[in-house]
Amino acid sequence: MQRLAKLPLRDNLRGISPYGAPQIDVPVLLNVNENTHGVPAPVVEAITEAVTHAATTLNRYPDREFTELRTALADYLGHGLTAENIWAANGSNEVLQQILQAFGGPGRTALGFPPTYSMYPLLASGTDTEYVKGVRDADFELSAASAARQVRELGPSVVFLCSPNNPTGTKLGLDVVEAVYEAGEASQTIVIVDEAYHEFAHEGTPSALTLLPGRERLIVSRTMSKAFALAGARLGYLAAAPEITDALRLVRLPYHLSAITQATALAALSHRELLMADVEDIKVQRDRIVTELQEMGLKPASSDSNYVFFGGMEDPAAIWQGLLDAGVLIRDVGIPGHLRVTAGTEAETTAFLTRLRELLGH
Repeated sequence: MQRLAKLPLRDNLRGISPYGAPQIDVPVLLNVNENTHGVPAPVVEAITEAVTHAATTLNRYPDREFTELRTALADYLGHGLTAENIWAANGSNEVLQQILQAFGGPGRTALGFPPTYSMYPLLASGTDTEYVKGVRDADFELSAASAARQVRELGPSVVFLCSPNNPTGTKLGLDVVEAVYEAGEASQTIVIVDEAYHEFAHEGTPSALTLLPGRERLIVSRTMSKAFALAGARLGYLAAAPEITDALRLVRLPYHLSAITQATALAALSHRELLMADVEDIKVQRDRIVTELQEMGLKPASSDSNYVFFGGMEDPAAIWQGLLDAGVLIRDVGIPGHLRVTAGTEAETTAFLTRLRELLGH
């Protein structure tokens, strides 16, 4: 901060801290919601082959429109979507940043409902968009009536709806999305439904993708970092009306998706059935965590994600440190009385639960 004080930094960036989850080298990493199963060998082989082929043309710029990838992503999402409805960038954070570059900026506001994804206010600051904190109901829930009322009163340029919500793991009903969209009609509010963890939702949970027809201000963002185990590849994407993708072309950098990134994502999409099998295993471990935390007398939130948010501890900081001392890293998300743990492999989950029982004296 002292070094930054010497520079003519923008006023709205002074005093804020960059995003940064702890990076500690321990045997069991369950703090940043990664897919801990790793990339299956057949997918590694397919990616290696695709990247090797792409490497032969690295002297040329990649496909600026990444048409093949957009087509493949539309096929994966279904719902009658086509390549015209799809946009992608280097991680869903860049997708969200581009949305704010196009629809936020000086004199405009972005509304979020904390506790929610901690990058929303940072992305807003980076694009000189004022971030406004909405209010949730009891137990971190968000009702359609409350959300719509706040949108009508505040008239934001952009609204972030995270479902499943990070860090609580709870999903939003589609009635919330519909109500917020209608409430934003007068202010022409762009409504972003961040579905980064949707693949982990319980069976039958509807996606906001079903609401896209006829709603040109609605955007559904996704990522390949979680379900596809590609956190290191950096590929996020969205589905929306073609008008939205046209707008994002105005702010994207030239050739922003490398040929290597495109090849990697395409190879993974061609093996999605294999990758989704790991997703089902993760969901089993997620539900196991919820059940066993309840048995320990703790209070886990209902989760439709690959992590569990829980409270009911007298000293969460001591629990966090006790787990770390045993080589298990989970996340202190800064919410009093609560911690968050990623659902890992069966062995990783067992390591977490066993040590937690010891710390609680069970």
